[in-house]
Amino acid sequence: MSSAIPSALPYGSTPGVPSAPVRFFAQLSKKLVLLIPISMLLGLVAGLLLDLSPLKAAILPITMLMVYPMLVNFRPVEAVNFRHGRAVSLAMGLNFAVVPVAAWLLARTFFSGDPGLFVGMILAGLFPTSGMTISWTGFAKGNVAAAVKMTVIGLLAAAVLSPAYLWLLAGQRVEVDLVGVSQTVLLVVLVPMLLGSLTRRTLVARYGPSRYKAEIAPLFPGLSTVGVVAIVFLAVGLKAKMIVSDPALLARVAVPLLLFYAFNFAAATLAGRLLLNREDAIATVYGSVMRNLSIALGIAIASFGPMAALVLAVAYIVQVQSAAWYVKLSDNLFGPHEEPAEEPAAAVQVAPA
Repeated sequence: MSSAIPSALPYGSTPGVPSAPVRFFAQLSKKLVLLIPISMLLGLVAGLLLDLSPLKAAILPITMLMVYPMLVNFRPVEAVNFRHGRAVSLAMGLNFAVVPVAAWLLARTFFSGDPGLFVGMILAGLFPTSGMTISWTGFAKGNVAAAVKMTVIGLLAAAVLSPAYLWLLAGQRVEVDLVGVSQTVLLVVLVPMLLGSLTRRTLVARYGPSRYKAEIAPLFPGLSTVGVVAIVFLAVGLKAKMIVSDPALLARVAVPLLLFYAFNFAAATLAGRLLLNREDAIATVYGSVMRNLSIALGIAIASFGPMAALVLAVAYIVQVQSAAWYVKLSDNLFGPHEEPAEEPAAAVQVAPA
């Protein structure tokens, strides 16, 4: 009897190469900038033609299913070492002292008369980093290891601090149920995190680290993208009639978001140029500017309604586009990436014993 480990792939697939369905889902997360507008348009049409209110009951389960795949490869153990301390400390300072205040000031300026949009803007500033933080840092030739640590610490800290921040920054405009929001954060962040860790351990134990990384891991970001698209569809669909009655609403939401991301990029870039080397500076920019809009979107629509979620749906478009443009500007801002030089073989001397 063969002792070979069962394959994770359909019959006929090449070992070590993702199957066609896995490759399909792996590509989805790279197409968010296209999928989000399409889902918004479909939600608008569906909301005008159909009564989507019965789907409100599915919002929390869909949110958990959206966050769970994103956290399968999330490893809290990365937070316990002290590497990259300066860059990580700077990113956390921006994430929890500068960015939330910027979001609050913009919310007060643009949405003081609209509680739903106000709290949506606050949520855009509360949950730092996502899996794309690591990806964009890699694209720009930044310090990926530091970006991983920023992602882990940022999400763990936000899970603890976000209810208090919400009450402090938005409590005068909307009713913030601290217990209810804390329970939602628990369901949306910690439960998927535990399930994700269990999933990763089970799959690695069955298929081995190499096969898991090559054949299975690429599936999860795409599954999370499906959840994002579903939540955006619902967020727009549930408010379709209001959006049509106020055609300028989307533009009114987009302006403060453009200012929000422009300020965040400028502040993080300036801090990185003054205090860090090129690679750490790029990681700090993406570790503070990129927001975990998936979690914020789920909490918005579950606890505060579709108007709050609409802000975050538009934020997806702004965030992905601005992150892509920043990659192209990185060399101009921080100088070109230089590969470490290898010592010539003749110059290497062996010390006497």
